[in-house]
Amino acid sequence: MENRELHADETGHDHLSASQQTPLRPDAFELSDDDKIQIIEGHFAEIMHTLGLDLTDDSLKGTPHRVAKMYVKEVFSGLNPKNRPHARSFSNHYNYNQMLVERNITLFSYCEHHFVPIVGKAHVAYIPNEHVVGLSKLNRIVQYYAKRPQVQERLTIQIAHELKKALRTDNVAVLIEADHLCVMSRGVNDISSNTITSEYSGLFQEAQYRNEFLHYLGK
Repeated sequence: MENRELHADETGHDHLSASQQTPLRPDAFELSDDDKIQIIEGHFAEIMHTLGLDLTDDSLKGTPHRVAKMYVKEVFSGLNPKNRPHARSFSNHYNYNQMLVERNITLFSYCEHHFVPIVGKAHVAYIPNEHVVGLSKLNRIVQYYAKRPQVQERLTIQIAHELKKALRTDNVAVLIEADHLCVMSRGVNDISSNTITSEYSGLFQEAQYRNEFLHYLGK
């Protein structure tokens, strides 16, 4: 592939990602959540002021704090490793060795290029060896990695890697279908397209198992 320099805006539009890890500074968690909320509140008030909005209006004056709290405590809470779900595994006493599929896990994330929502569904599957996890943990893993600025490709890989660690098996599949508001509400304004990404590991790299998974999804 030919090397070429990309401006930051071009990189964002090309959906390139430099790493499978979310890019965080070493000092990312030196500030408390309350400190972060206070700082973001001030900056967002400046953004609104610059746009010409009247922050003395009853409808707007609480917006900077609401946005800051939402960023830290909700939509970007997956940045903080303290919020990582404890996916405790259990011995597979019943020797279940067939595919387990969790379909249509609700997914809300934010595009890291424009900070607008990504909305969709995640489908995950695994074939157990000696360990299984509670079903709700599959949903929590998806939600944890979704609650950060993301690109869908990285999100798919991060979920798969976390599932492999939790389940102690490589036999994991992840497929995400999502709508990107950076495509729908700005730029090309295309409301009819969506994006599908997948990650297949272990036995799912074989057509037999991959096709079985897709069959359960109706694909």
